[in-house]
Amino acid sequence: MNATVDFSGRAVLVTGGTKGIGFVIAERFLAAGADVAVCGRGEPEVLPAADGRTARFFAADIRDAGAAAELVERVVAEFGRLDVLVNNAGGSPDADAATVSPRFVERIVDLNLLAPFYVAQPANKVMREQETGGSIINIGSVSAHDPQPGTAAYSAAKAGLLVLTRALALEWSPKVRVNHITTGLIRTEAAAQVYGPDEGASVAKVIPMGRMAVPADVAGACLYLASDLAAYVTGADIAVHGGGEIPARYLAARPATP
Repeated sequence: MNATVDFSGRAVLVTGGTKGIGFVIAERFLAAGADVAVCGRGEPEVLPAADGRTARFFAADIRDAGAAAELVERVVAEFGRLDVLVNNAGGSPDADAATVSPRFVERIVDLNLLAPFYVAQPANKVMREQETGGSIINIGSVSAHDPQPGTAAYSAAKAGLLVLTRALALEWSPKVRVNHITTGLIRTEAAAQVYGPDEGASVAKVIPMGRMAVPADVAGACLYLASDLAAYVTGADIAVHGGGEIPARYLAARPATP
């Protein structure tokens, strides 16, 4: 088998690819030779680019099933095929589960669980008709395994995304591989202040790898899962979290160091 990370001639769709982690994922696929489409509700000032090539932007609110299906149709019309879907769009502000509104919960579940399915379904329809099939990658969160305060709706949605990945892998193999990436704490410009006044330096001390992830760490895992190197990998959950977090009980029992 010719195992390669050369994506020349392949088409990739990255949802939420106009900023943050998705932006870097799109850049990495462009650098690997792929034709890349990104989507969002509004066109950004800057689009992902690499080696003189720029991602194609499509406006879409993928929380709407019809809009998600139309998005896939437009991408296929543009590139003639669809080989890789990265369901990256997601996220949530913290919210108190005791007082959060039903509307807030619905919107978080819509974005983090239903939208990935709405895009994956038409993508699968295209991919299964291609001789080379296709790859779907769902970007999840460590919150699916270890919820934090203020993330009840988000954690539940991300846990659902993980199980959805496994279910789709069972149903859509062998033509379409479906995998999941569990992301941990990721350092982006938007998230820096969330990790405290030192912008995450203290938080990094509880991660075995000694640092928070950067978007490129997630992008590298996406390239692997979408490539021929992962031709027999489906239904997998790849942890990109630096080893997780050192248990609080261990840190509490350790003597303070000057």
